[in-house]
Formats: sequence, structure tokens, C-alpha cells
Amino acid sequence: MRLVEEPYTYHSARLHLARVVELLRAPGPQDALREGRSPSVLEAFTQTQAPDAALPNGKNQKRAVTNSKSEVSSQDGSPPEYLLPGSSERPLMALLPHSSQTEAPSYLKDLSLSCWNPPPGHRKLQGDFMYITVFTVEGRRCDITSCVKGFFLNRSTEDAFDPRPAQSSVVYHCLTDLLCHISPAFKQTFTTLKTRPQQPAVEVTPTPYHTLSWLGPPCASRAHKNSYSRLGLDEQAATQAPDWNEELQGARDLPQGSLEERVQRDRAVLQVNGAFVRAVMQGAETIIDGFVEPVNGNPEDPAFLWGGLFMSQGAGGGMFGNERGRRAAQRLELKGVQAYSDLEGLQGLHTLPTAIVDYRGVRLSAQGLAPGLEGSEQGEESNAASRGLLYGVNAGPQESPHRRKLLALLAHSAKSLSLQRHVVLTPNGHKVPLFTAADAQGLLGADGRFYLLDVFRTFPADANFCPETESHTPTEDEKTNKSCEQDLEKNGCQKEGFPRNYCVSSGLPRSFPHSLCRLRPELVQAFIQHKHSQFTQLVREKLDENGGFENCALASDSRSTDAMRAACQEVGSLSDIIFEMRFNPNVFSPGIAFPPSEKASINLQERLLREAAAFIITDQIPAFIQCCLQSREAPMDGASLKHALHQKGINVRYLGIVSKSIIQSEHKERLRHIMRSVMGDIFIRSARRVFNTFLQGVDVPSFSAAVSHFLNCLLVPNFSASFVGEETKKKSRRRGRTAGSSETTPWSLLTGAELWNLVCQDAAETYDISDSLGSGPSHLVEHFGLQKLSLLRDFCLKTGLQLRLRDYFLETQSKAPISPDDILNIFPVVKHVHMPTEDAVKAFRAAQNFLQKGLLEQAHEKLKEAAYLYGRVCDDLHPDACFCNSILAKVTFLQGKSAEARSVQLKAVVMSERVLGFDHPNTIQQYALLGVYAYAGGETALAQRCFFRARLLILTIHGEDHPYTATVDSCLGLMLTEDPTGQFLKNALRLNISFFGLKDFNTALTQHLLAQWMCRKGDYRSAMTHEKEALTAFTSLFGEDHPQTCCSKEFLSTITKQAVKVERTLRQAGADCTEQTIECLNPTTETILEQMVLVTGIRRISRSDRFNEFKQKHLERKVAAAKELGIKLITGSAITDLINAREGTSNKETGNWKEVQDGRHKAEENGGEIQEQQPAEDQSKSAATVSAHSCEEKAAEQSKDEGESSTEAAAVDAKKEKNDEEHGAMNGAVDSPVSPSSLKSKLTWADIVGSKAVNGTGSKTVNGADSVAVRGAAKE
Repeated sequence: MRLVEEPYTYHSARLHLARVVELLRAPGPQDALREGRSPSVLEAFTQTQAPDAALPNGKNQKRAVTNSKSEVSSQDGSPPEYLLPGSSERPLMALLPHSSQTEAPSYLKDLSLSCWNPPPGHRKLQGDFMYITVFTVEGRRCDITSCVKGFFLNRSTEDAFDPRPAQSSVVYHCLTDLLCHISPAFKQTFTTLKTRPQQPAVEVTPTPYHTLSWLGPPCASRAHKNSYSRLGLDEQAATQAPDWNEELQGARDLPQGSLEERVQRDRAVLQVNGAFVRAVMQGAETIIDGFVEPVNGNPEDPAFLWGGLFMSQGAGGGMFGNERGRRAAQRLELKGVQAYSDLEGLQGLHTLPTAIVDYRGVRLSAQGLAPGLEGSEQGEESNAASRGLLYGVNAGPQESPHRRKLLALLAHSAKSLSLQRHVVLTPNGHKVPLFTAADAQGLLGADGRFYLLDVFRTFPADANFCPETESHTPTEDEKTNKSCEQDLEKNGCQKEGFPRNYCVSSGLPRSFPHSLCRLRPELVQAFIQHKHSQFTQLVREKLDENGGFENCALASDSRSTDAMRAACQEVGSLSDIIFEMRFNPNVFSPGIAFPPSEKASINLQERLLREAAAFIITDQIPAFIQCCLQSREAPMDGASLKHALHQKGINVRYLGIVSKSIIQSEHKERLRHIMRSVMGDIFIRSARRVFNTFLQGVDVPSFSAAVSHFLNCLLVPNFSASFVGEETKKKSRRRGRTAGSSETTPWSLLTGAELWNLVCQDAAETYDISDSLGSGPSHLVEHFGLQKLSLLRDFCLKTGLQLRLRDYFLETQSKAPISPDDILNIFPVVKHVHMPTEDAVKAFRAAQNFLQKGLLEQAHEKLKEAAYLYGRVCDDLHPDACFCNSILAKVTFLQGKSAEARSVQLKAVVMSERVLGFDHPNTIQQYALLGVYAYAGGETALAQRCFFRARLLILTIHGEDHPYTATVDSCLGLMLTEDPTGQFLKNALRLNISFFGLKDFNTALTQHLLAQWMCRKGDYRSAMTHEKEALTAFTSLFGEDHPQTCCSKEFLSTITKQAVKVERTLRQAGADCTEQTIECLNPTTETILEQMVLVTGIRRISRSDRFNEFKQKHLERKVAAAKELGIKLITGSAITDLINAREGTSNKETGNWKEVQDGRHKAEENGGEIQEQQPAEDQSKSAATVSAHSCEEKAAEQSKDEGESSTEAAAVDAKKEKNDEEHGAMNGAVDSPVSPSSLKSKLTWADIVGSKAVNGTGSKTVNGADSVAVRGAAKE
């Protein structure tokens, strides 16, 4: 067999050259920061590296020292000082540690098209394609000819053109072979490149969407690399711009018959949408930077065409509330497109690809170009109408098959979106039936598809922020009644739908800066569920009044029908016989008129919308606050707070009301972390709106200086322009120039006081808070505990700013902490439509159902299937894939496969860092879980580094005062062996008490961990104090007979006896012996792992027995029914046995799983957002107790009693495993057989202390290896 080299064409030669350039652009560890993408830093913790390897010199020496210290601290097991409890130092340099991978070496100085390119005509006829110029590392300049056979050196120089081959020049088929021939340095580095180890795909595969990193390289100029752009390979050929609409619709129309077809379709849709979003980002930069001229010639409202995109600032905002109304309309349009895109089984109704982008203070709306209207050519008007605009207020009366089909699609979508069919009046007085808002238009495109446009009013209005507009054409009598109603309102009477005294107590409804306040879809669904619960309760009450369900359920009995009708009328159902709740999106919309015949329906809709608006205040906000009280994974920053509010259907405009609710709550001290996040988000959102206006008066050359000036005014008290002038003079003197008089720009006159007044004014107008922000940033720091660094991070993420990686000292007032050189870039912030992965989501939901039933084996299989599908569709780079892998790791760990769980969790951490952000709250939890699995595998150093990383991220984005800090500190206290152990455990106890109180399980567990640590140190008096507190809490939570309480009693008795022995030993030693070493109690690795599993919530101790109660009630009803019917269903002895079995199983241990919510929002809740408090189930003695520890026995012999105790405990465990395998647990429980064998404690503390280990002095001691000094005598 002989290899035949295929001749090149011009196209294949360019492709070959592009491939070579791709190899020369080898990815480096700083590439993500250079491009503004969130990097993955996990590799820096998992790979061992020399402390001084690949460290830069010069200006970056400080960072090298910082990282070296951090690495040494991690290696010897002690945390850095800035991670200790109570430290106020927040080093940014530690956030992005050095990667173990080195930057790619320089292969060539330059590679570009020659100045003699393109070839002249006579050379083209001889086969020359292009001329390339190469500058090697050795300093040699070479000109290369690309021809049909390959590449060769020619004789051209910089001054003379000579296309003839150079002497002894050989034609190489591959360009790299020629470069290796002419440059030994290139040959060496290129060989190294080919032997370079490949990184995992999840670390190098481009993410579908851009995840912003607010920190950039420490030296942007040095980080910039030669991209060989002068080759012109990145320039698009002069071809037609992509038709984004056709590409997206074509991907959506792919077949879906089999699983493989659906996977290919989902992948194609995701890839097209990702490319569309990247084009939107590039288009926004190009347009705002001034490289594109508007197509409409209107400077006040310009529109642009670029790269197949139609981009504009939206419709005129006058009717919605000026600029804020314009922005709200763009955002709501995107939400409407998302809602219609998510509808299942509705393939015939299409929406245009849509995204909105914020860049340099301007918001642009981007859409794919709509296909031309069918029938737009000249012809009969009726035909044009029937084939063009088919639906909408302006469509006019028409009848055609296309219209009927479109109306059927709209009726189907209205049912799914809970929208009511209604009638509105046109300006001409014609009645138009609608299934959507009045602004929507239904079109038939030239491609034969139906399109729905202008869907920004899809969801119903929010009555809390809507002006009371006239909803129908009033008559004279109605006008009189309206004036009477207004008089009654002034006297304090309430409108129908609002609760009594609602307006007085809440201050609602009130005006808002724009008139496009709509309810969220989550709120609509929650309200419908709430009304359905009311409906069910009303029907039950009506039937009970008429003799009960049994008497009214007969087919001929009208009492049940009457009860249904009465309940439907009372809850506001559209139907009189079944529960059906829908909403009219045009109610409370200005400019919309309804015919008088719709009066009753409109009055009902107004009542329902007022009830829905009041439902936010009376139910959803209190439910959100209750979740925050019970959850340890509460919001940490503005993004997680917004997500948590949206899950409850609460709009961000309710932040002011949420803050007032927290202030009025009796638990406001326990909610201080939520209050901190709320006030910080209010401040940042108001500052962003001021910033957008501020940027409009800044020229491009002054952009960095203006942005740094704004940030200094925002974060430094009393900052003024004098700071900037002094800094400029100092720099001028340092450079040897005189500081001449410079022109004063308007932006430089802004002071800190003026900016603060603008921010407070916006906050008062938007959130109805006036004095909460105080007089400056110091007020937020002192009263709410906000960190200026956290505010800076949130502001950068919301505005797209990227700062230079260095430590910022924001508390200084002597100089500007942020300089123009610190502003590296500003990136577009894009909001886009999220494309679902249906089969993966279905598998994920099936896994949830199995988890709720405690069927871990089946759940594990479904989670593996979902993870595989996510990998096929989105290459694992998707938030849902991250959450799926995280739960898969949990289930795998509970099955006893700690090594596999570690491998899966490593992947989940990288996904979270790259898709959500390296400092996202979910990333913190993923690092904590990885630490547990690493410790289970014996990698203690890696586990410590993971928890150190989690604590550093918490300190950066929120501060130490957060419930999840207690979780991380408890785990660090368990792993560390030096003095910092006590600091972390005491800090965890302080936080748990302040957030959850003394009677909380986590507080009691921390008390026990402290008692355990005190025993190790020999301070038995303090240990008894903490264990008594733990025993009190366990007794209050579980009762006297619960295994957890019993084991706490045993442990307290054990340390009390040990304290007496120590006291007796000290007395016998004599008065001259001030310090006597005694043997201490050390928990084993298995015990520590079990405690960490409980601390992090992987497995939970609980006390709920609702499933067994349900079985008992069901059994009693069956027996009663059998007696009544005279049927012997079960014998009396069997009934007794079942009852006894029920009582016996009430003390079993089952681990509790949190409910994993379905879809995108529910999956993210498991990833670190607001989570519901779980009911608890009882725990058995075998492996359920925290106090049932095993210890490391290092004595030479063990007593017979100890051996018997161990054997007996093992037998009990084996029996428990066999029993649990036969009986599955329900109600969200995870049975104990799924726990790893390493989590099973073989001995109790009583067994260990009762053992007689032989000591050198003959005294009875435990664990004869570790000895400490007794700190005090303990009383018996």
C-alpha cells in the first residue's frame, strides 16, 4: 500500500493553513480570562506542582509569593490566615491560582500573508495559490509559496518579488514539515506540542453561551498573544449572511420519531441558538462601537442590519414609560418567546430567534430576519390578507383555511399558558376575538410557517403596580357608579379581590416607573394551584353540609352538582361545572377597550388579578422568608437571590416589600443574611441604571477613566474629582512631564455624594425605600454587613465589566482604589432563550420519582441515562447537566462507591465553574461535596483544599456571616488536627445558634462535634457542657427514646466517667504534678466521614413517620370495610402483627433526600438555591447516630469485652441491612442499606470507654497513642 498525496486546491490550501494556525493557537491557562470567560481552576488543586514552577517575574512577583504561601499552607494542612474565622482580609489574587499547565511556547514570531500576495496572473496559471511570510524565532524571514503540490520556499524578499523556488528547496505537502525544516526551534516546540497530554473535553470544549468572568489577567498587555490574524482566515468570505430564522426553524423541524433523532434535533437546536447568541454579542459590539450605519436613518430610534440580524433599541418607550418601559418591553418580549418555545406538542406555531444584549449602557433587541409575508406581491387584497397577516387587532375580518389552522394553534397555546379567549374593540368599534394580548400578530411567512410576533404582554398584568384603567366601554350609569366607587375608595373601602385593609397595610397598588408590570409564569401556576386547593376545600365543605360525600355521590343526586357550581363561582372558575382558571392578558392594559357584553367577564378577571397580586404579598413572600429561615443554602449574591425569588413567582420589583417584610419579622436577626443580599441587590440595580445613563455622555477614549471614576464614586465615601487630579499630577511628575491644564469633561465632575443621591432617588422610585440606603456606602457596611468587594463583584457581573486581577483596597480614602488601568474590558451581557433537552429532562424527572420512593438503584440508572443524554446534546456544558451529575455523585456515594462519586463530582465542579461561574454559589456547594468524596477516598489534602476553596468563595461573594459557612467550618473542624480546628468549630456553633437557634439539629450536631474535639484535647468539663446542650436539643427534637437521644446520653455518660478517671489519676499523682498526660478519645476516619455526610446534608436524620401512619390508617379502613361487608380480608393475628411491625419500623433510620424540582428551575434549586425544609424520619441505632463512633485502637491488646461489643454491633448492622433490603422506605427517604459500609459505626463510645487497653502504668486508658495535657478537673 502506497500513500498518495492529494493535490491542493485554493480552498483546501486555505483550510490546511487554517488548521496549522489552529495548532499554533494552542490553548493556554490564561485564554479564558483573556476572552472574558469564566475559567476552571479545579485542575490547580487536583494536580501537584512545584511551588516555584512557571511563576512570572517582575510585576507578578507579589502574586507568586501569595500563591506560594497558599500552596505551602495547603500542603502542611494549616489554612492561610485570611481563611481563619474573623479575618477581614479578602485577597483576590487567591481566587484564581496558578495552573499547573504552562503557557504554550512561541512557535513563530509571525505568520502572515506576504506583501506580494495575491499572485499575479501569470503565476496563477502556473499553480501559485498564495504567498506567505514567516518570521522564525531565530530571526529569519522566509517567503513561502502555496501551490498545487504543497508549500516551498521562494526567493522573494521584502524589497524584490521572485517567485522562483529557492536553491535546494523541496516541496513539502504539509506546511509544518517545511517550518520544521527552516526553524529548529519550531521543530522542537512543535514536537512538544504533539506530545502534550490532552486535557479532558469538559475543560476545553467551548461553552454554548458566554459565562462572564469579572476578573481578567493581572497584566493584560503581556497576556495578549499573536493570533496570526493577518492571514485573513478569520475574515468571512463575501457570501450571504446566515439566515438565523431558517436555521433555527429547520433545526426545530427535524424528525423526532426515535430517541437518536430527538437527540440529534436537540443538539442541532442548541448549536444554532449558541451560534446565534455569539453573533448577537459580536453584532452589539460592532454596532455600539460605530462600525455599522443605521438602515432607517432615524438617529433617535436607529435600527441596524448586521450578519443576518435585525437589531434595534425596541419600540418607542413613550407609551410604556420612556427608556425603562422600552427596556421592559424588550425583556418581556424575550420571556414571551421563551414561553411559546417551551410549549410541548405545538410544533406548528413559530417565534423568531430572539435575544437582548446590554453593552456600554445601551440595550439592543436582536432578532432573526422574518421571512417575507406570503402574498406581499401586488394582487388582490383579499388574497394578500388571507396569506399575510392572519391574526391580530389589525388583521381585519377574514376567513381562510390558514387562519382557521392558526386559530387552532393559538387556542391550544392559550390553554397551556392559562390565557382566556376574550373579545376587544378596535378603534373602529369592531369586535375582535383574541387568544393572546392585543399587541400580538399572527403571520404566515413565505416559508409556509405560522409566526407569532409582539408577545411582550403574554402574561397577565400585576394589579399591585398597574394604574386602574377602564377595562370596558362605560355607559352613563357606569360612569356614575365609577365615581361612587372612587369616593368609597377614598373613604378606605377595598376593591373586590384585595383582602380587607390590604391597601392600607401594604401601600399597594402604587405607580411604577413603567406600565409593563406583568406577573411571572411561576406565580400564575402557584396561584392556580392555590385556587384549586380552595376549590377542593369548598366542595368538601358543601358536601359535608349536605350529608357527606357518600350520600351525595349518587348519579341522580343534584347536591354534588350544586356543590361544584357553588365552589366554581366562589373561586372564579371560567366554567360552572369544572375547575378552570384562565387569565385575560389585556385587563389593566392602557388603551384596550372591551365591549359592554364582556363586563361580567372583565369584572371577574379584575377580581382574579387583584387576588393574584395580593397572593404575592400574603402567601409567596412569607413562604420565601420561611424557606430562608429553614435553608442552609440561602442566597449569597444578587443572582442567587433573583433565582430564589423567581422560583416563588416574585418579581424583582418586590425587593423593597421583601425588605420591609424582613424588618417586620420577629426573626429578622436570623434573616440578616437575606436582608444583606436584598439591600445589596437594590443598591446594585439602582446603581446600574444610573451607570447606563452616565455612559451615554462618555467618549470612547475616556471610557476606562470614566468607568474607574464612577466605581470610585460608588464605593469610596465622599470621593470627588480632586482625587483624579492629584493622581494625574503624580503620574505626570513620575514620567518627567509637567501636568498641564486638561479639559474638564462632564463625567469627571461627578462626586460620590451626587452619585449616591441619584442611586437613592432611583431606589426610592423603584422599590419604595427612602432611608434604607443611608448616606453612603459606609452605611451599608455598618448596618447590613455588606462588603464593598461583594458589591464590586455584583456590579461588574451585571454590567459586563472586567477588572484586572489584583488586590483592591476599597476602604482607603487617601487615593482612588481603582485606576483606569484596572478596567480591562467591557463585554456584552446577553439574555437569550433557553433550549430544553426533553429526553434528558424526562430521565431526570424519573430519577426524582425514584429518589422520592427511596429506590436508589433505579434512580442511579435514570441519572446515568440523563447524564449520558446531556453529554450527547450539550457536551455536559449546561447548568442542568451540572446538577444532574452532582445528584448522580450523591447517589453513587450513598451506594458505597466513593471513588466513582469523586470522579463524577470532579466533572460537576468543572461544569459549574465554566457554565455558572468560578465564584457562583453553586460552585461553592460543589466544592464542598467534592471535599467529602475526596475524604472518603483517603485524599485528605485534596479534601482540605476543596473546603478552603469553598470558604474563600463564600468570604468573597457574601462574607462570613452566612449559614453555609457553618457547614464548611464544621467539615474543616472535623478534618484539621491543629489548633484551627477549635476556631472553625466554635465559629460554626456561633453561626448555627444565631441562624437556627439552640433546638436545631445542626446546632446540636455542632455541639456534639465540639464536645468530641474537647475530649481529644482533654478538656472534659467543656465537653460535658456542650454535650448536655446537644442532649437537650436531641431530646426536644426526637424524644427520650429516639436512638439519637440515647446515644447522646451514652456519650455524655462516657465522657463523665472519663473525667472522673482523669480527676482520680491527677489526685493520685500528687500535688507536685501540675500536668499529667492522659490518653484521649480520637474518632476514626469512618466516624469523621459519617459526621461530614450528616453535616453537608448528603444524608439526614429525621423523625417523620407519615408513611407508616398512612399505612396504619389504610389498614384500619380496610378492616372496617371488611366488617361492614362481612368479608374476612385479614385475620386478627395478622392485623396485630402488622400493627406491631408498624410500631417497630418507626425507629428505623432512613436518610432524607431533598426533592429535586423538575425542569431548569427545579434542577437549579438542588444546585445551591433556596431549598424547602424536609420532613424527618426516625433513625435506628445501627448507623443513624452521630454519637455512635468507632475509634482508632492503637493499644497492643484489646479486651474480650471490646471484641464482643464489636462483634455484636456488626451483627446488628448485618441484620439491619438485610431487613432494610426487604422493606423499601417511602416519603422521600433513602434506606440505610444504600449507605457506604464505611459509614457504619461498629462501636459506641460506651463500648470503647468500657474496654481495658493495657497502658504502661497500668491505668485504664483509651487509644494509647495520643496524649494531651488535662486542662481542668471535671466533676462527676
